[in-house]
Amino acid sequence: MDRSQPQFSVLGLPVHILDDYAGWLMERLHQGLGSHVVTLNAEMAMQAEQNQALADVIRKAELVIPDGSGVVLYLRLRGKPAQRYPGIELAESLLEAAGNLPNSESIFFFGGYPGIAEAAAENWQQKVKGLSIVSQHGYLSPHEQKDLDQSLKEMQPKLIFVGLGVPRQEFWIAEHRHLCPDSIWVGVGGSFDIWAGKKTRAPAWFCDNHLEWLYRLYQEPWRWRRMLALPQFALKALGDFRA
Repeated sequence: MDRSQPQFSVLGLPVHILDDYAGWLMERLHQGLGSHVVTLNAEMAMQAEQNQALADVIRKAELVIPDGSGVVLYLRLRGKPAQRYPGIELAESLLEAAGNLPNSESIFFFGGYPGIAEAAAENWQQKVKGLSIVSQHGYLSPHEQKDLDQSLKEMQPKLIFVGLGVPRQEFWIAEHRHLCPDSIWVGVGGSFDIWAGKKTRAPAWFCDNHLEWLYRLYQEPWRWRRMLALPQFALKALGDFRA
């Protein structure tokens, strides 16, 4: 049985509903089945409407989780059972589970400003004994990128977390996953900043009331133009529902 089911559509993009996303991925990891994980929210869905290449990458991913409240609302309006599962929580569950993997099976952090991924890796290795994490910031020259590609090919890390922001991280994973075909690749956005202690997640009240986006806007006011995608997505969700 394909445990990636059931699959639902959000503006033409797949969303998978599972009881245990991390468990499903760890099972695939043990079976040597590589996977690309996309954490879908309203902003990414609206970008995909304007960017066919991004939409194609999302549709080819083995797992698309409902990261945003807007995506969950879209599904619930159509009677589909869905709970929001933030991508950072999935990544943390995978890292905790990876503590049981053999030490020789490494994890790779890629992205962020110089020093951020390294600090995030150090914090996780202190938190979970047995983790072996290699890190690399996301500001590479073409020559450095070639060296990184070769390192990935030789290292074959089992879990690869890419924090380059949307849609860059999705394109980067699609372009490079052939280097480590048996690995789990996850786009984690700004998670490295949080794990490194440079930023904080929204307090529980914001998360419980679907206002995490507002807290993020408070931390990163320059994102206001991108946040305009949220009401646009809501209008589409309601419009499609009424239709």
